[in-house]
Amino acid sequence: MLDTLDAAAVRRWCAGGLAALKRHQGEIDQLNVYPVPDGDTGTNLVLTLTSAQQALAMDLDTLPDSGPTAHGHALRLMAQGALLGARGNSGVILSQILRGFADEVAVAPAVRGREMAAALRSGAAAAYTAVARPVEGTLLTVVAAAAAAADRADSDDLVAVAQVAARAAAEALARTPEQLPALARAGVVDAGGRGLCVLLDALVEVLTGESAGQPAPTPRTARPAATVARETGSDEYAYEVQFLLDARSEAVAGMRRALDALGDSLVVVGDGREPESTWNVHVHVNDVGAAVEAGVAAGRPYRISVTRFADQPEPHRGPVSDGRAAVVVATGGGIAELFAAEGATVVPGNPSTGDLLDAIRGTGAARVVVLPNDPDTEAVANAAAREARRHGITVSVVPTRSPVQALAALAVRDGDRRFEDDVIAMAEAAGACRYAEVCHARREALTVAGPCRPGDVLALVEGEVHLIGTDLTDTCAAVVDRMLGGGGEMVTLLSGVDAPAGLTDAVRAHVARRWPFVEVHAYPGGQPFYPLLVGIE
Repeated sequence: MLDTLDAAAVRRWCAGGLAALKRHQGEIDQLNVYPVPDGDTGTNLVLTLTSAQQALAMDLDTLPDSGPTAHGHALRLMAQGALLGARGNSGVILSQILRGFADEVAVAPAVRGREMAAALRSGAAAAYTAVARPVEGTLLTVVAAAAAAADRADSDDLVAVAQVAARAAAEALARTPEQLPALARAGVVDAGGRGLCVLLDALVEVLTGESAGQPAPTPRTARPAATVARETGSDEYAYEVQFLLDARSEAVAGMRRALDALGDSLVVVGDGREPESTWNVHVHVNDVGAAVEAGVAAGRPYRISVTRFADQPEPHRGPVSDGRAAVVVATGGGIAELFAAEGATVVPGNPSTGDLLDAIRGTGAARVVVLPNDPDTEAVANAAAREARRHGITVSVVPTRSPVQALAALAVRDGDRRFEDDVIAMAEAAGACRYAEVCHARREALTVAGPCRPGDVLALVEGEVHLIGTDLTDTCAAVVDRMLGGGGEMVTLLSGVDAPAGLTDAVRAHVARRWPFVEVHAYPGGQPFYPLLVGIE
């Protein structure tokens, strides 16, 4: 048994954790509560930790002459590698846990039980800080439980503290369905939390030399529900307020609570420097003065920008000015060509933080907007944006959830506007574009539209199942009808790589008959899994 966590043990933990995640990859992927063919947490965690191991393998022997200890340097390399290779929300959160862990013990002479507890506590705090609106019943809950148990152990015995933390994480994981209704309906535990348990078990195994695997909690049912929590902006708020803020993290926590009570679409991202960081703050509110005052109470706000949504200028399709660029994530050859034609740099789907950072820096532009086109990729894009700012590049992420929203955003770019105003205009255009996806169910599930079986056609509107059918063309036409029933002047159709011949023609003809004054644009998107993507503007 080991008394301290040294650099060699860090290397073995990373390698052992990666091997364990690979063994459990399929199991964790199956915990996804969505019956559509994406959102594989296990795969994303494997890719994230693979990057961490690569960073250790390449740079472990480059210990600086002063600063962190050998184990601290190894942990920081592991955390940095995880950040640059982070895939999906769970990958980004895991990278923050590792960063907090590494920062806490970087200069500690030795990592024993109490240092391990402090490192877990720091990792949990960093994870919560990375999420604008933390949701319990997730990876965050599991890491917090592990940290709290390690604190309560109050011991210098490294093995004992690690075992207590791993056991508490497993117990917290088993309780996640009680905290998150989507998990309870699906009868599964949180996928990201399960991944963290695998990593903590691997740490115990490294420290003891014995297997410490905790059994995965047994699902109550084998039928995942097609529901996920999602956050969207509301038209209840009339103003977009954004500013940079120099402040300490403890002051920012209070500001975050104040802004959350004032409005929605809150995003607060820091650069990680201590003791005072630079934070980028965005929020939709009605009381502009109160929002700015919340920033003043926390620190020094500057570059304050306020936009009234009703005053947005008419779209201008002129060329983008020098010094600006757009980076767009695209899955599908046809979609990539559409974005390239708009002058955007295209990155293939499910990129790592490093992939997006390379693309941002590769544009050579000083101001870059990133369009992620997927909720999980949004977290990766925000991480890449933070890294890019360290290199002096101004980066804004427009939280697009679908390629059709990105097309709407790119259409309103105007190089004659201030960059900040242009980003807001793009975000507004994306938000005004409602989107739908049509796919085939991969498993039996209970959705908000009723039960579905493998092979059924699912029509999802803004991430939620609205229709279940048996005929692809009929279901595509029906979901367009449902969306146009709420208004719309233009329909964009992107056909998938597996779409049958004539699908978009059939939908176009249907719209011409039922909605003669609506404009339709159809393109071969080439995206996998989804025979049709729909945008309504």
